[in-house]
Amino acid sequence: MALDPHKQDRAQPVRPDTSIGIVVSRFHEELTGAMKDSAVRELIACGVDESDIHVLWVPGSFELPLVARELGQEHQLDAILCFGLILKGETEHDHWVAHGAVTGIMSASLELGIPIQLGVLTCATLEQARARALPPEAGGREDKGREVARAAIETLLTLDEIGELDA
Repeated sequence: MALDPHKQDRAQPVRPDTSIGIVVSRFHEELTGAMKDSAVRELIACGVDESDIHVLWVPGSFELPLVARELGQEHQLDAILCFGLILKGETEHDHWVAHGAVTGIMSASLELGIPIQLGVLTCATLEQARARALPPEAGGREDKGREVARAAIETLLTLDEIGELDA
């Protein structure tokens, strides 16, 4: 049986002198804020100086792409992390908000040429969201903030490798 690569212990990636933007939705702030806090801890563990982590808040997940793009255009950042939570409702509204957030974040990332990491949870219930958003010490299972921060650093290291191929 193959091991899940996301659950395997991997060496801590390190990339000092890295500037990171974080855009966080205020909607469900108790969970999006927990993801942001976990991401900041992970970034610092990866060698990012706390003064090089810049956090902005937006009303909801739909606003994440625009603010991430503007942040990336206005400031020399290596990567941006976006955190939000969209819960399934009685209508299809959640689908359209999620679709807009995901496609907008991808478009902004490709336009700017930097990683803009997707930390937008789409869950059916608040209990599912808590399990995914919170670190284990706070009652969660998946610690998505940590995962998104680590993915940003690992992506930057891979991009660094690409830049070194011609050297």
